[in-house]
Amino acid sequence: MAFPVEPPPSPWAFPPADTADPDGVVGVGADVKPGTLLAAYRSGLFPMPVEAGGPMAWWSPDPRGVLEPERLKVSRSLKRSLDRYEVRVDTAFETVVDACADPSRERGWIDDRISAAYIGLHEMGWAHSVEAWDEGGLAGGLYGVSVGGLFAGESMFHHRTDASKVALHGLVELLQNAGGDRLVDVQWCTPHLARLGAREMPRTDYLARLDGLLDIDWLDWPAGPLESPG
Repeated sequence: MAFPVEPPPSPWAFPPADTADPDGVVGVGADVKPGTLLAAYRSGLFPMPVEAGGPMAWWSPDPRGVLEPERLKVSRSLKRSLDRYEVRVDTAFETVVDACADPSRERGWIDDRISAAYIGLHEMGWAHSVEAWDEGGLAGGLYGVSVGGLFAGESMFHHRTDASKVALHGLVELLQNAGGDRLVDVQWCTPHLARLGAREMPRTDYLARLDGLLDIDWLDWPAGPLESPG
């Protein structure tokens, strides 16, 4: 078992997450080095540019979008799709990030600095991808950061029907099998994520729960194929 490497601490100090403005922005600036990113997640924040290619903002929206693993909704169509894909972990992290960063995607915000930052976190054992594969190759997936019992989801994509949902199902099974309190941070609860079981959580509740999540044992991510989710 290889534990993630703790990076040098960030030289930046974030304002408290509950000081965010009405849009959920706590501050603008800083860097996206590993120590800064981890300090942000541990403080209840996440990074996203103010606009594509613009200054980096640090967000703490109220309410926060979350998915509790036991609340994942598996529709009939998704249940059928589970048998069509093989779920793998950390076998194509950079490819997943590249697919999520496709500039043709609507409201794309993942630029080269963000891609490089999360690839760096992956190399240190903090960022992970969950992927759905079929005979045509990588069909969909997601990536995010695992800190204690928190999985901070960053982005997901699909090239074929239900592939990203199958990857999410694989993530949920992985978290449930690990035991302990686990939570997927989805940032904002979109209608699409709500249909999958995500819900809105008041910022105060999220921050209160975060303290406990950070104390949960580190999850040993099993690189390679997962057992069939079907």
